[in-house]
Amino acid sequence: MAHVLVADDDPPIRDVLRYALLRAGHTVVEAADGREAWTAFQQAKPRFDAVLLDIVMPELDGLEVCRRIRAAHDTPILFLSSRDEELDRILGLELGADDYVTKPFSPREVVTRLKVVLRRVMRPQGGGAEGGAPGVADDALAIVRGPLRLETLTHRCFWQERELVLTVSEFELLRVLLTSPGRVFSRDALTDHAFGADHHISDRTIDSHIRRLRRKFAELGASPIETVYGVGYRLGVP
Repeated sequence: MAHVLVADDDPPIRDVLRYALLRAGHTVVEAADGREAWTAFQQAKPRFDAVLLDIVMPELDGLEVCRRIRAAHDTPILFLSSRDEELDRILGLELGADDYVTKPFSPREVVTRLKVVLRRVMRPQGGGAEGGAPGVADDALAIVRGPLRLETLTHRCFWQERELVLTVSEFELLRVLLTSPGRVFSRDALTDHAFGADHHISDRTIDSHIRRLRRKFAELGASPIETVYGVGYRLGVP
């Protein structure tokens, strides 16, 4: 069960999504334009667990609302758009969206995508009493490698005790790299390990998430993610 903000300027689409989400056990707040969505997000108590954002909306478009949310929050964001343009996809993911659904869509598909994204946020990852990997602290459910620490229960990331605010997708990709430092992951392997083999994500989407991760690390003077040209990515944490 999640508290979900649905922002779309098309009333029938909001009606369909509200019905599907309520049937799935979620609570729903609706917004008819971008400014209304941003106001609802700021005033929400409790905070929304996820946001469904149409890209083309009056007042503020979905990209601007996403940009404002991402300035301080890692709330999962799924974009809804009637424009199936690659530029829209890449720009949306560059801003930190966690998934992208093109209209017309099946309400069941949206609910399923939302469930997958929420599962990534809420499930504990990493340690455990049975054969936990080296560097995993069982009591804190944290994965630690040198100056980098991922707290999988609270979904927080730290570099030398300075926190990085990550999206769901960024966190999952970093978790995969961190659990096997030095191993080179192809983009397909990263997709399978982070999102599941049945989740279709393009290479360019993975590259977009990695670029955002690198930018956030660079702001702290770090560059732990390495590119192995022609193969993929690996984590080079000491």
